[in-house]
Amino acid sequence: MLLLLASLPAWATLGQTTVSLKADQARLHGRWTYEQHAGYRVARLRAADGLVLREYVSGAGLVFGVTWRGPRPPDMAALLGRYFAEYQQAAKQLVRRRGPWVLRTAHLVASMSGHLRAFRGSAWIPALMPPGTRLAGSRMIRQ
Repeated sequence: MLLLLASLPAWATLGQTTVSLKADQARLHGRWTYEQHAGYRVARLRAADGLVLREYVSGAGLVFGVTWRGPRPPDMAALLGRYFAEYQQAAKQLVRRRGPWVLRTAHLVASMSGHLRAFRGSAWIPALMPPGTRLAGSRMIRQ
């Protein structure tokens, strides 16, 4: 499940800027909507196949978190970028069991749950999160 669908389209990469949002919109036949919050914004895309992707963007324009839900998980290699190798290594250490899992590394917190056609998950870079936010489990909350 962790390395599924490596050939699917890419999204803005964690730790990088959002330059690919417009290309992703065309590729996924979806539409971005935006919500402004204190210190960050959320870009939300609903793809034609039902995948809903939320990208959390800092005031500096860097993607610090992503959540998804839908019929398939996103392309994790494209989504995590330079953090993907760290993710892969940590994923090898996970005890395989049914139900959701949370992976924590030195730089990344990721979670995933679901089954065929009903996946959800998140990936965060805590060091890039804006002041006044923190992770509770694998969810971002305002302090």
